[in-house]
Amino acid sequence: MTRRMKSSLECGWQIALLLFWSAGPLWAVEPGGSTGQGTSIFAPASTPAKSIADVSVFVLVITGIIFLVVFALLLYSVVRFRGRAADGGREPAQVYGSMQIELAWTIIPILIVVVLFLATARVIHAIQDAPEPAGALDVIAIGHQYWWEFRYPKLGIVTANELHIPVSDPDHPTPTFLQLLSVDTDHSFWVPELAGKTDLIPNHPNRMWMDPQRTGVFMGQCAQYCGTQHAKMLLRVSVDRAEDFGAWVHAQQKPAVEDAGVIAGRQVFERNACMNCHAVGGTPADGRFGPDLTHLMSRATIAAGAAENTHDKLRLWIQNPSAIKPGSLMPAMKLSDADLDAVVSYMETLH
Repeated sequence: MTRRMKSSLECGWQIALLLFWSAGPLWAVEPGGSTGQGTSIFAPASTPAKSIADVSVFVLVITGIIFLVVFALLLYSVVRFRGRAADGGREPAQVYGSMQIELAWTIIPILIVVVLFLATARVIHAIQDAPEPAGALDVIAIGHQYWWEFRYPKLGIVTANELHIPVSDPDHPTPTFLQLLSVDTDHSFWVPELAGKTDLIPNHPNRMWMDPQRTGVFMGQCAQYCGTQHAKMLLRVSVDRAEDFGAWVHAQQKPAVEDAGVIAGRQVFERNACMNCHAVGGTPADGRFGPDLTHLMSRATIAAGAAENTHDKLRLWIQNPSAIKPGSLMPAMKLSDADLDAVVSYMETLH
């Protein structure tokens, strides 16, 4: 077997293995679907994600068939027309084209491209031009360096990094429509199991929607490089049952808890620069540069998913943000140990 033939076969096997591992998630998904914290585009939980997964599988099948046909022809040609000792080094007979073959390998690829284009355009139109029904939930998602702000204009709620939306029952659809904005640079909102990624561009509002059909926590990520801490600009989408979402809304609409036992911590918060960047409902703190902290302790994470929302992590985050998220725009406040403990105690009452 010649060196060229070996190289062709090795390349073919490498491509075949790549296709195999790419298609692996198709059969790796559990029949009942994941209940949350997944990031596979092949485990769609809403209509836009399912449409994207379907067209992805369709394209993968078509291109897989093309690969198999081309590889089979290549393998046949290499084996059938390989050099033999009996040829005596003579040049093989030359074939100068065939009108039928040339028409076939021109027309067939054109038809394949047209089919793929139409299938993709149909999905894009169905997702981007979907009408917003009367019962839809409206959310404004705002990208910051490096965290997410979520505003529910009809509900009067402002939160950060963890988006709560209701599950959409097929009998009573409750889709969520998001308006996507950015206050600084380009970001990209991507929750693979719920919808395709859509960019957040300054001065250019975009929109997307999702109608999750199962409850759970779905993980997302900023998919556009936006600076030093782009990789730690995570987000969580909690898809709740209707009654659980209603309870969450009711709790989020309340002002901050007032606890006389942590008044010292509130005073530390208000006399330092904290209140210039953060808002706490029902207090003079009305900053907009950082996340709203009114219900901080209702969130499972801090620093846009970079750390769990625990006492020790919260204390470290306030004391030295760079220890958790180097390059974040939150300054180290350089508080004394007593003031630091007091402000952490105050933060922990903000449920």
